[in-house]
Parts: sequence; C-alpha cells; structure tokens
Amino acid sequence: MFYGAVVWDPWLIVAQIACLQCLYYLTLGSFLSILVGTRVSRMSLVYFFDFVAVTTSTITGWRVIISFLLSSIAGAGYMLHLIERSKKCLDFSATLYIPSLYMHLYGGWPSSITWWIVNGTGLAVMALLGEYLCIRRELREIPITRYRSTGIRVCGRCKQTEHFLSVRAVN
Repeated sequence: MFYGAVVWDPWLIVAQIACLQCLYYLTLGSFLSILVGTRVSRMSLVYFFDFVAVTTSTITGWRVIISFLLSSIAGAGYMLHLIERSKKCLDFSATLYIPSLYMHLYGGWPSSITWWIVNGTGLAVMALLGEYLCIRRELREIPITRYRSTGIRVCGRCKQTEHFLSVRAVN
C-alpha cells in the first residue's frame, strides 16, 4: 500500500473489515476445535457467542479463554498484513470487538466479569500488538541504492584498457 497522500476509499475499508472479521472467526473456530472440541461431545455456537462458556471454573472454560486470546494474537498478525498502518490498528480492533459484543447478546447481556476481562484483554492485545508490529514494519530501513561508475580498469594480464560501467552501492 502506498503511504503518500491518504485517500479515503470506503470499499477498501469495508473489504479490510470483512477480511479481518472472517480471518479472526476462522482462527477462533480453529482454536476452539482444537482446544475445546477434544473435551466436549458436541461443538456449538455457544462457545463462540455465549458469555457463559467463558469461565474460569472449568477446564473447558479455560480452553475457551485461551482460544479467544490466541485468536487476538493471530488477529494482530492479520492486521500487520491487511491494515499495514499502526494508527489504524485500534480502529480495526474496536471494529472487530464491538460487533462481537452484539453477537454475544445471543445469550443475554454479558454479566460475567470474566467475559469482560477476556474481551477487554483481547482487544488490548490485538490493538497494541498489531500497532507494535506495524510500527516495526513502518520503521524498517528503506533500501535506497545510489549508483556510480568507477571508470577505467586496466587488465593486469594483457595490459588492455577496458571501459566499463561498474555498478556499486554506496552507503
């Protein structure tokens, strides 16, 4: 993405939001399948959208918590490749988590403090880690090579003069 003049492109923003949402929930589904699916007899959307599943009182609840936090870490990596700008990371993280709040209303208003802590931590991890990764990419040195010619070289064996243009990077 070109970092010059910022052009407001709503289709790009909508596409980035859709891609981030899809990748986040695919990753969450993968982690839930691996970590929770091995412990329960039947996977359902309850583990995605019901705040009751996010609990510290059972091993399955801890695995759900770990799945949400690992998905946040993966989401930061997705933002590095999709969003590419550090100042947009908080916006896109919030855009992911605020609709998630509305989807969690499936089981009623989230009254569990654990759910709020897990989602707040997930939002913070995703935003801050994504911002950190994007800043690191933005601050990488841009390789700029300058070229100069070295002129004339005399061959040592046959004493012939060769005219050449040798390209050598100057630091």
